[in-house]
Amino acid sequence: MRRFRRAIVAVLALALVAGAIYAIVAVLQRSETLVTERCFAVVGPENHELATDQTANASLISAISVRRGLPPRAASIALATAMQESRLRNINYGDDAGPDSRGLFQQRPSQGWGTEEQVMDPIYASNAFFDGLVKVPGYEAMEITQAAQAVQRSAFPRAYAQHEGMARAFASALTGHSTSSLNCELRMPEAAGDPAVVFDELTTAFGPQAATVQGRSVQLEIGGTQAWAVAHWAVANAKTLSITQVDLAGQTWNREKRDGWQPSAAPTEAVIITVSAPAT
Repeated sequence: MRRFRRAIVAVLALALVAGAIYAIVAVLQRSETLVTERCFAVVGPENHELATDQTANASLISAISVRRGLPPRAASIALATAMQESRLRNINYGDDAGPDSRGLFQQRPSQGWGTEEQVMDPIYASNAFFDGLVKVPGYEAMEITQAAQAVQRSAFPRAYAQHEGMARAFASALTGHSTSSLNCELRMPEAAGDPAVVFDELTTAFGPQAATVQGRSVQLEIGGTQAWAVAHWAVANAKTLSITQVDLAGQTWNREKRDGWQPSAAPTEAVIITVSAPAT
């Protein structure tokens, strides 16, 4: 009888310990402060990671390439270039080789890229880079180092090659040529989102769009690569725009679940972008 009691006590003790461990793990999983915010792009066996601000800049550069009707290779070259020049950040300083270099592409006003204010504008800077790229004959078939160097005239032309894998993965996702391939793991928003602001930012990036704003959502009746370019853009900008969900073509990205794109009942020919609700 004593052995039986001791066995019961041991089982109960183990159950209590297991329950406590489960509760602790559950609390930790729900803790927003422990979430490492980051974004991933996956193409085939390759998985590349960027910080959220880098991903947002990559999404703008890629959106401008889409708006201009350029091939995905143009976005790949641009992303590799911006990563090497500025770490995909809109910095307001240069280096010894170019003390007046500024912006995402470290363009120099002294070399005719524009005023300092202009090259610090990511939209202007991206268009200026693409203006130079499209003048390079056969850039689509060139190695990234050759194409980037033809535009940038860098002192370290071979350095662009080290970013080719990242650039290809993010460009493929952000131009819509790889579906459900970009994911951002984020904490939940601290403020309510505004669908009108999402639409304005989307229009700034891609140009005029036919969209319906209803409640907390923006819906665009588009399909194909354009739809996935917009959907991935929304995920890439979810942090700053308080976006909580993106739906497209039977796939849903849900910020709270943090499990990437998952099968859903999302319509095929529409992108639905939903922002966080006001606190109650």
